[in-house]
Parts: sequence; C-alpha cells; structure tokens
Amino acid sequence: MSDRTDSNSPSILIIGAGFGGLGMAITLKKAGFENFRILEKAADVGGTWRDNTYPGAACDVQSHLYSYSFEPKHDWSRKFGHQAEILGYMKHCVLKYGLSNHLQFNSEISEAAFDESHNRWRVELTCGEILEADVLISATGQLNRPAWPSLPGMERFAGQRFHSARWDHDYDLKDKRVAVIGTGASAIQFVPEIAGKVKSLMLFQRSAPWVLPKPDRPFHSWEQKLFRAVPAWDRLYRSLIYWKNESRALAFTKFSWLLEVFAWQARREARKHVSDPEKFKHVIPDYQIGCKRVLISNDWYPAINQPNVTLITERIERINDSGIVTRGGTHHTVDAIIYGTGFKASEFLAPITIRGRSGVTLDEAWTGGASAFKGIAVNGFPNFFMLYGPNTNLAHNSIIFMLESQFRYILDAVRLLSDRRGTAMEVQGHQQKQYASVIQSGLEGSVWSSGCHSWYLDASGKNTVNWPGFTFTYRWQTRRVDPDDYAFTAPTN
Repeated sequence: MSDRTDSNSPSILIIGAGFGGLGMAITLKKAGFENFRILEKAADVGGTWRDNTYPGAACDVQSHLYSYSFEPKHDWSRKFGHQAEILGYMKHCVLKYGLSNHLQFNSEISEAAFDESHNRWRVELTCGEILEADVLISATGQLNRPAWPSLPGMERFAGQRFHSARWDHDYDLKDKRVAVIGTGASAIQFVPEIAGKVKSLMLFQRSAPWVLPKPDRPFHSWEQKLFRAVPAWDRLYRSLIYWKNESRALAFTKFSWLLEVFAWQARREARKHVSDPEKFKHVIPDYQIGCKRVLISNDWYPAINQPNVTLITERIERINDSGIVTRGGTHHTVDAIIYGTGFKASEFLAPITIRGRSGVTLDEAWTGGASAFKGIAVNGFPNFFMLYGPNTNLAHNSIIFMLESQFRYILDAVRLLSDRRGTAMEVQGHQQKQYASVIQSGLEGSVWSSGCHSWYLDASGKNTVNWPGFTFTYRWQTRRVDPDDYAFTAPTN
C-alpha cells in the first residue's frame, strides 16, 4: 500500500466496513479508483448490523430507502428490514462489486498520523503493522462503541451481564430473573422478544421514550415480483418513502408544534395497551417529543403491560453481587443484567488517535466540540475525510442518503488529488468556522435544544450529531468540491 501503483491514482485507506466504508469503496471502484484498502477491526463486514444481533434487531427506516440507490433489492421480506437481512444485503454488495480483495479484517487502528514531508498518512495497527496512504477516509460510524453506564459495583455482580450490542446468545434467559437497564432504541426491540421467556423482567428506566406505531408488515410475493418486473415502480416507491420522511424535517427543526400530532398518537397507543395505571403513569415522557430519538414499535407497550414485567423509575444507587439497589434502598435480586444503554455517538473515531499537522490530535482540535466542514473535512488534517461525521445524523430520514452525498463529495476530492499529483488538500480554517456557525445557528430553534438530555449532545451540551435541515439541502451543498474552500500544498520533501 505504501507504493503507488498508478502515479495519478492516490492510494486510499478506508477505516470501517459498514454501510459507509463499503459504499465509499464501491463508489471509488465504479469511478476507476482501485488503489484502496478497507481496514476493519472485526472479522467480517457489517458494522452495527454485524454487532447488534440481539433478538428483534431491525431498522427503523424503510428497507427500500435503507439501501444503496445504485443497488436496489427488490425482494425485501418486510417494509422494515431485520438485522440478518440487512447484513445479508451488505455481504451481497461485497461480492457483487468485488470488494473482497480490498478488505483487511482484524485490523484495528491505534493511531494515524499525517506526514507533512511526504503528504502521506501513516497508519499504525494495534498488531504493530504500519500502512501508508495518500488519503485517509474514516467510516467508523456513530453507533459502533457501546456506552456503559458508570454505576458503583458493576464489576461485583456475580450473575451474567452483557450489553445489548454484544448479545450473549449462549446464555439461556428462559425462566431467569432479568434486569434491563435502559429503555432506548435497542431495548424497545429486544424487551418484547424476551419478556415472554423470562421468569421476571425488571426494566430500569431513567426517562421514558416517545414510541409510535411501526407501519411494518411482510411484503406479499406479488409485491416483490412487481418491484423486480417494473424497476421504475421500485424507484418510485423508494422516492415516495423519501419524500414522506423528508417532510418531517420541518417539525424537527422549525415547527416543533407539529410534533404534537405524533405525541397524541403515542399517548393513544400507550393508553390502548397499558392497563396498569402505575405503569401508564411512567410510560409517557415528560419532555417534548423529538428532543430525544423518537422510536417506533408495535409491541413495546404490550410488553410493558405483561404481569412479569416491572417498570422501575427509581434511580439506581449501586449494583452488588446479587442484583441492583435503587436509591430508596430496595434490593432487586436478578440472575442477569442486560445493558441497553446505547452508544458513544458523540465520540467520533474514538479510541483511534488521529494526528494532523504539527502532531495535533483530532481531540485537541475539537476541544470546543466536534466540528467538520460539511461534516467531512477538518482544518489541520489534510487528505482526511469523514463519513457520517459531525452534524450529519438524521432524526427524520435515511442516513444512507446522507452517506451517498458524502461518497460523491469525497470522490470529487480524490479526483482533484489525482489531477494535482502529490499535493495535500486541507479545508480552510475560516470556511470550517463559518460552516460550523451556520450549523449551530440552525440547531438553536430545533426541538433537540428544548431541554432534554440525549445522545445528540456531547458532554458540554453541544449538539455535534444532528443535521439541522433537509437532506436534499445537504445533497446540494455536497454536489461538488469547491477548490476555493481548500488550500493545496506540495510535500516539503
């Protein structure tokens, strides 16, 4: 990798083999750029869809939209794809587009440093292997590092414990007393799956989620045949989903009062399924809908209503060898603890150390909060591009649409570097600062700034995760690279 096979073709390292890394690789390959390698820390592709194998794992974006626009799948089994089918789709893409020879598994990066004398990135793996490339592209995603709570005595628990993103399939939950900590996106999927199997389920809830009905069902065989026989209908169906989802952006960013319609719907669903008045009192959130991620499920409220499920809202004080002690002193004896506590979404690229010019790390550059020009490029880090970077997450539509916008933008940058052999391109500091200011201004009136604590916010309370607008606006902004936004420098050696 350290030697160019083609003097006009930059060598490229891509970090991560999830939807971002695979899609970027396919985009490069289709454009004629073959000198790339995908570094994956695990033993297979798939990212979050490889890691999250908990019961009931599924997507909350419709299948036809949660897939590459250039690789439609006509035979999705359901409107909302399940984990195994999504992972199968990704593996299909690897085979179809010939990515196998570009993949390097079990290759976790410890550090990447920019060599100014040669305009190259030097990447060190945890195994000690050193790689070099002209361009470094991160595709690590935002939902890849499980977030564990900091609770006294966690390590003392003598029973079984695991995070939902690292599900222990060898442990039989049948007839066990199980505690679930957290009621986020993962919990609302796996809790209904295990509630009927366990002896008792104690659900520890810090704050209730807003949960809407999921308009999901299996596709009929005739529908799948129609999608295949009439590709135009498949594309139109995808487009209809996109525009329906896209219309919700206004409610999240400017007119949050529109979300009250959804709040009414959620309350109605809870009232319909939760007959226990004490439980019902605690399943309706006390914050504005949309401030945290809005969830969709048809079996969450029925699961909570089951007699063997106890909803506990008292804060956890500590964990001991046999269970969980809440603030009032009550001890809850359990055989297993499942942490459904989400991911470290705002800690981009951690724990990898990225060093740019003068050895400055990305963490040092981001002391005021993560920021990137168009969510892709960072001043001080030449020839480094991010997929699913700061402020490119969505609450209303498919992240695949955002990723494809980034694929095209980065491809344009790679083309510029091909035309300017040996140079490095670095986004201008004032451009990044101005862009970040516009993003934060756009977030000020959004529902995400209405006062709740969510994974959209970093430790200082800054929203470094969400995109404050329409996805088609982002697509327009990333349609091409403007060379004036960048400084181009020759190697010093």
